[in-house]
Amino acid sequence: MGFLDNSGDIILDAVLTDTGRMRLAKGDGSFKITKFAFGDDEINYNLYDKNHESGSAYYDIQILQSPVLEAFTNNASSMKSKLISIPRTNLLYLPVMKLQTNDNNYKKDQITSTGNYLVSVDDDSNDFDSSTKKLVAEDGVLNGVSGGGNSKIQVQQGLDTSDISSTFIIDPDLNETQFILEIDNRLGMISHGGTTAAVSFIDDDNLASYFLSSNPYVEISEGAGKDTAIDVLADTYSMAIAGPRGNVLEFQIKASLDLNSSTALFTKLGSTYLINGTSFYYIDTTVRVTGATTGYRLDIPVRFVKKV
Repeated sequence: MGFLDNSGDIILDAVLTDTGRMRLAKGDGSFKITKFAFGDDEINYNLYDKNHESGSAYYDIQILQSPVLEAFTNNASSMKSKLISIPRTNLLYLPVMKLQTNDNNYKKDQITSTGNYLVSVDDDSNDFDSSTKKLVAEDGVLNGVSGGGNSKIQVQQGLDTSDISSTFIIDPDLNETQFILEIDNRLGMISHGGTTAAVSFIDDDNLASYFLSSNPYVEISEGAGKDTAIDVLADTYSMAIAGPRGNVLEFQIKASLDLNSSTALFTKLGSTYLINGTSFYYIDTTVRVTGATTGYRLDIPVRFVKKV
């Protein structure tokens, strides 16, 4: 891996994914490029200088000359910030996704304030809180044993601006009706209410993808976002989106059998720390949520914990 010299001509450095290389190697005609993606991980848009002394042609010169990484094929580590595709040119605000963290059942770690969602992986880890002797939803802990319980992760989608009233209906082409979730399959699975979702694909890096498009995971607004549906959502829980709101994704995480029954992955991939004076193994990871309509991505920090 290295940096490309971007001080002169514009460079397009394209590589095939692992799946693309595998199909190309077959030599049976199955290789066809049907999808591609662009990313801007290395770009700092604060370098745009509209007061440049040389005029408008140089406003973005520092951005255009920023060195960029050579392309590499590992999909688990390449292009964390993919560019989204919206064909319309009349938008003042782009749709985003935000975590709901105001309600007790949707809070992040309230015990050690790590900024993660905690996932307890076995029954012993569900029995350590000094006051209640339980890990409860108010602590920002998901029950990874059952994959159910009160604590959940909720992602809200829409236009996060107070300049447009939340009573407006979000345009259909900005409303996410399907979400793609990615999680390390060695560590956990996506679930809801104790039922594990059907995995769509597991790649060569053990990254599992889930395509969710209906209840109980996605709150589909009736009639493509009627006011009544918005009112129901607002009455049910606090809203993280200030303006017109799209659909809501809600899910839980079930810990893998390996984490539940063994400490091997914890000693290989994780470390230990203290919670209320008790020593715990932990592994930090992320769950990536991608909107299928706009391509907007949100990485959610998750920490699996197991009592030592």
